[in-house]
Amino acid sequence: MVKKIASRVYMGLIFLFLYLPILVLIVLSFNNSKSKVKWGGFTLDWYIKCFQSERIMSAFSTTLQITLLAAVISTIIGTLAAMGISAMKKRNQTIYLGATNIPMLNADIVTGISMMLLFVKFMNLGFVTVLIAHITFNIPYVILNVLPKLKQTNKYTYEAALDLGASPLYAFFKVTWPEISPGVFSGFMMAVTMSLDDFSITYFTKGAGVNTLSTMLYTELKKGVKPELYALSTILFFTVLLLLVVVNINSNQIPVSASKKPARAKKLRIVKRSVSIAIVAVLVIGCFSVFTISAGSTNNDNAITVLNYGKYIDESVIDSFEQETGITIKYEEYEEPEEMYTKYKSGAIDYDVICTSDYIIEKLISEGEVNKIDYSSMPNYQNVNQDIIDMSASFDPTHEYTVPYFYGTLGILYNKKMADASDLNTWDCLWNGKYKDNMIMINSVRDAFTPALRTLGYSINETDTAKLDEAFDILNKQSSDVLAYYVDETCDEMVAENAAIAVCYSGEAAAAMAENDNLDYIVPKEGSNLWIDSWFIPKTCKNKEGAQEFLNYICGDEPAQLNFEYVYYASPIQSVIDNQDAETKENEAINPPSDMLKNCEVYRALNDDDATLYNTLWQRLKSD
Repeated sequence: MVKKIASRVYMGLIFLFLYLPILVLIVLSFNNSKSKVKWGGFTLDWYIKCFQSERIMSAFSTTLQITLLAAVISTIIGTLAAMGISAMKKRNQTIYLGATNIPMLNADIVTGISMMLLFVKFMNLGFVTVLIAHITFNIPYVILNVLPKLKQTNKYTYEAALDLGASPLYAFFKVTWPEISPGVFSGFMMAVTMSLDDFSITYFTKGAGVNTLSTMLYTELKKGVKPELYALSTILFFTVLLLLVVVNINSNQIPVSASKKPARAKKLRIVKRSVSIAIVAVLVIGCFSVFTISAGSTNNDNAITVLNYGKYIDESVIDSFEQETGITIKYEEYEEPEEMYTKYKSGAIDYDVICTSDYIIEKLISEGEVNKIDYSSMPNYQNVNQDIIDMSASFDPTHEYTVPYFYGTLGILYNKKMADASDLNTWDCLWNGKYKDNMIMINSVRDAFTPALRTLGYSINETDTAKLDEAFDILNKQSSDVLAYYVDETCDEMVAENAAIAVCYSGEAAAAMAENDNLDYIVPKEGSNLWIDSWFIPKTCKNKEGAQEFLNYICGDEPAQLNFEYVYYASPIQSVIDNQDAETKENEAINPPSDMLKNCEVYRALNDDDATLYNTLWQRLKSD
């Protein structure tokens, strides 16, 4: 009795561990409050907003297309392959089955990277590469479901049908197909399930503007958790659960003759067939619907591929640009400048316009990877403040390659109720232990090393190995005090007062301060980084005319104002500066005064050896 109770408790704890997080997510999807800990009443608003979101619906469209196409094609190929394997001798069967099982046993990330490297050699990443990848990893699952059914069939019945004059095709559909169809359907549904929620392989093989629900969810979560994402995750969970239930019901069906209750078995078959037909019908109708909806955009050859930081442009600016110019934007995001550099240098996607940090642009210019801009075709470029253009000379000395977008500083955002402003006038506050488990550090290589280097009295562009090791040592000691390493999430966390201080960009600080009066921003007296993010046209650009038109549009007064209000960073556009009210002009997070900038430096480009050293130390820090 005790053993039985212990066994049940043990199983209960396992299920609790596995499904409690999902249950919490489901509950939050119906919570009328954005808070994770406070119940604000029942609501379906997040589900409504989920279906109203163009981003989510676009990802749903792509997911549905890839899922159905990959499932159908892999089912056909997998079924034919299973028939071929079943006809082989036992030794050959073992060899081929071992080969088909490797993709299932292999880590998804390894499969994704290897496919990306293969595709890059022959084509640009995009919808087709994702589809091929999904077909490839689905085929083994189809074979695994169909082959056992083929082994259960009586081949002599098929041969008898041939002897009686039936054609091979007729004999197959009349004799073999009824026997293997449950396995084929199970294989199809398994392929649908695998494609529907795949992330790793899709992430590495997708191109610009191609997002499935899983990759879109990942991108959005990096910007901060939104209730709409709870709703989307809940829908995904129940969809996959339903598909798995159908697969298992189908694979465990009981033959009518073996059943003690033929009537019940008949009803069960009717239910299974009805559910199966309904699911397939939804997939087919949905796929053709989204194909029709998206036909206009996918057939538009006049497009540009844009790469930008996350949460760094008002989506309405993209929409209005597309409406006014007829140019479609394929928009991609990244989190760190080093991530952007890796993405670009991989050659997987031909980007037309990129926005990134000053030191990365300097590096790319030195490598001959940047096209000169024809400013004469950009009448709105005259809107850019000349002082900001002059500041760009540190990375674009000839002023031929870049268009300034936003600028600012790196400093400390703090809660006046939870932190003492007098402590924060020096970077030492990050190491005094006073803010243990109450401090957010920035999740970026150069930016994380800046406070450490300035604390030690070194330049933020330091490349001496011994000095960088010193900086690493104090960062490593500090890591146990850090609550989290964030970039885009910092604003939401500080507004929610989940931390006392955070090292962040001035724009993130300004946005947070606008939502919570208890927050303020400071740049410690030792100095910090003065950064200028700019647009440039890379050598991979295929539509330079469209790229120039986009840059000209971004410099327009109205788009610049919208972007400023959305991002809340210091804008170089003169009209935006002139339109600021007195409070905004006095906000040091938006308009850093000269005394704040006197000890600040602009990042300089690192050579490959120095960049490798920084990245190695950063990886060590994050893994310790």
